Amino acid sequence: MEILYILIPLGLLVLGVAIWGFLWAVKTGQFDDMEGPAHRILMDDDDVRIPTRKLENATEKREAESPPN
Repeated sequence: MEILYILIPLGLLVLGVAIWGFLWAVKTGQFDDMEGPAHRILMDDDDVRIPTRKLENATEKREAESPPN
């Protein structure tokens, strides 16, 4: 019976922390976009994965090989 004097306030404290955490998450926008990250993984990236230095060298090489207009 004496354990209830510890468990009830401890349970209320845990409940208060959980409610505070939920309200903080809602307030900071954690639940705004639930589907975006799931769809983003399916989309292709438009950026080039080749480093720019190699890309610039390849462009210069192509321009040097092409006949002048």
